[in-house]
Amino acid sequence: MNLSKKILVGIVILLIAKLSFGQATNSIILIETNMGDIKLMLYKETPKHRQNFLQLIENGHFDGTLFYRVIKGFVAQGGSQDSRNAPAGKMIGYGSSNRTIESEFNPKFFHKKGAIAAPRKPDKVNIFKESDVSQFYIAHGRVFSDEELTLMEKEVNVPLRKHIVKKYLTTSKRALLDSLKKAGMVDEFRAIAKTIKESIEFEYNSTNKKLEFSEARRKAYTTIGGVPHLDNNYTVFGEVIEGLDVLDKIVNLKTDANDRPFEDVKMNVKILEY
Repeated sequence: MNLSKKILVGIVILLIAKLSFGQATNSIILIETNMGDIKLMLYKETPKHRQNFLQLIENGHFDGTLFYRVIKGFVAQGGSQDSRNAPAGKMIGYGSSNRTIESEFNPKFFHKKGAIAAPRKPDKVNIFKESDVSQFYIAHGRVFSDEELTLMEKEVNVPLRKHIVKKYLTTSKRALLDSLKKAGMVDEFRAIAKTIKESIEFEYNSTNKKLEFSEARRKAYTTIGGVPHLDNNYTVFGEVIEGLDVLDKIVNLKTDANDRPFEDVKMNVKILEY
């Protein structure tokens, strides 16, 4: 291959790479309802949820379905196929799809007001927290104070730390430390105590069960609000970019005992930008 052909091949490869990279973009979605329109952005960083959602839209999966479960201060949930043309009083939300995908938790994305996320089955039958992508919900929530968020952290982290301490500072280890202390074996006491402390700190600082609100999460939850206790339990894969006022209208509707609005909120969903 001569030099000019090598250069041409290199250019083609670069163009293909750029085109492929360009496909990883945020998608823009429009949900049209009889209460108004909601425009969403689907995150490129959650590609499996994004692609599945786009595919369902292309197949007309959501068209004619309802926001069938709305709770002010919590969520507006919809998209289940069994909500289409459902008579008043019918139990909705079970659908006919067993379409699940693995979770795509990302610390950048959380349940601020307007976050779009995937529901799922409970932990006892879904230990890997796989998402049910045949429907979705939009977080509504409420505004929290800094003090409330700090209390939430403590309610999770204090029992967690006690559990870890108990794991390493066992009854037998306590007895050993007490005997070393009474015997005046200071160096031996300090060495064992240091190992125990380091083990506790390592596990506590590395566990994903610890709750710590980042600056971005604190700002969101103390300004626009949201549903923080859902974080890291359900995959957030997009957010409302226009139409939060429509979300407010929907969650303020009067509902029956199953949280279904007495006035049906039907949707049609379109892709504006891939």
